[in-house]
Amino acid sequence: MELSAKKTFIEHFEQAPMYVAVLTFVGFGVGTVFGYLRDFMRAWGLEKRNVAQEREQQKDFVPLYQDFENFYTRNLYVRIRDNWNRPICSVPGPQFDLMERVTDDYNWTFRFTGRTIKNVINMGSYNYLGFAETDPNALKTVAKELQRYGTGICSTRQEMGTLDKHVELENLVAKFLGVEDAMVFGMGFATNSMNIPALVGKGCLILSDELNHTSLVLGARLSGATIRIFKHNNMQSLEKLLRDAIVYGQPRSRRAWRKIIILVEGIYSMEGSIVRLPEIVSLKNKYKAYLYLDEAHSIGAVGATGRGVVEYFGMNPNDVDVLMGTFTKSFGAAGGYIAGKKGLVDFLRTHSHSAVYATSMCPPVAEQIIRAMKCLMGLDGTTQGLQRVRQLGKNTRYFRRRLHEMGFIIYGNDDSPVVPLLLYMPGKIGAFARRMLEKNIGVVVVGFPATPITESRARFCVSAAHTREMLDTVLNALDELGDFLHLKYSRYSKSSHPELYEETRFEFED
Repeated sequence: MELSAKKTFIEHFEQAPMYVAVLTFVGFGVGTVFGYLRDFMRAWGLEKRNVAQEREQQKDFVPLYQDFENFYTRNLYVRIRDNWNRPICSVPGPQFDLMERVTDDYNWTFRFTGRTIKNVINMGSYNYLGFAETDPNALKTVAKELQRYGTGICSTRQEMGTLDKHVELENLVAKFLGVEDAMVFGMGFATNSMNIPALVGKGCLILSDELNHTSLVLGARLSGATIRIFKHNNMQSLEKLLRDAIVYGQPRSRRAWRKIIILVEGIYSMEGSIVRLPEIVSLKNKYKAYLYLDEAHSIGAVGATGRGVVEYFGMNPNDVDVLMGTFTKSFGAAGGYIAGKKGLVDFLRTHSHSAVYATSMCPPVAEQIIRAMKCLMGLDGTTQGLQRVRQLGKNTRYFRRRLHEMGFIIYGNDDSPVVPLLLYMPGKIGAFARRMLEKNIGVVVVGFPATPITESRARFCVSAAHTREMLDTVLNALDELGDFLHLKYSRYSKSSHPELYEETRFEFED
């Protein structure tokens, strides 16, 4: 813990000026008023109705479609729908090719033009270490396993679906993380949602960070355990819940909780913040709770050798009871893992819903993970994996520093490759993404209800595969667009232009 205490922890969550929040609410208000006006026109046949609706014969039934959710979809989301679900037709590396599509009815439907937009700079994929690639030399072993095993297993892990590749991968994951054992699953989302119910149930208490991923939220709800939420990365809020849980026990009966488990993420995918792991470990030890750590975005992306937030803070992997992560991001593959003590993993092999009912991970995907992990560990005889981790760190810090200097409000930790840039106003979501695509830059934009109503944002994911030239191209486009759309809200920015002279005293020659 002494080593972790020395770790510099710098995060930014700057508040926007008050007028920005006011104008954001006004924007949603205007959109809502026009939405009701258009609903009125549709009801009277003055405008075509394009959305799903109840059949005439079922109007006396309980509604199948939620009216408010449909209101938001048909009147607000549809207006900027062209910025999502864009189909790409190449590997999602640092650049990709995009299928062009257009709409003739204001985003209700789309048609493809047959044209391909080439070499779009990819700032949205979770390709942190650049292992999403098509280099034939890099994929030799994957192609070999494809020839040997084929593409599918057609069985679950508990039946005929455990292969030697799974055993090899699980041993490698355990070695990589420095724990006793590990188990892999074919889907990252299901690794959380299907395994949490196997670990906790009725009579147990889950303490969940308010910004946890949907997979953690779903797993907690499916478990039947009592769920209480603590403020994001707020140790005072977490300790109060822990103290109350110990003092008061279960509601009504006041019996002690069977288990108390804390659910957190390594890097939060919408905020770019890093979990305060040393403090959480200290609290869970103090109150005898368990800790479940989701390293979906942090494994491979942080730490000196890519071993996640445990390594980032210089801590022992045994400090965390349940280590979870996915292979869908840093490893350029699919699936996830649960790792920890052998007793934990053996229990999940028997009781995990994913192990019992879900199809096993296909062998070529397992081989891709093995290839990437061996590269990170240096077992391929090169230092390429370590170079990728270091390059990601350099790119992340450079990109974040430049955005701060330009005057944008960005969230998260200085070492997080997830970089949210705040847009705030709903009208700027569509304008930002469209203008960036015009400059051959692909971005992800996110708004309500995925974020708080006043915190719409663009989310950049930095990759080790991005060159400095690519990042500069993106930054120059952002600088120009930030001025055009008035997005530079930060009051703490530094000038990106160095002063002509830095000396404080001058001497002139005769």
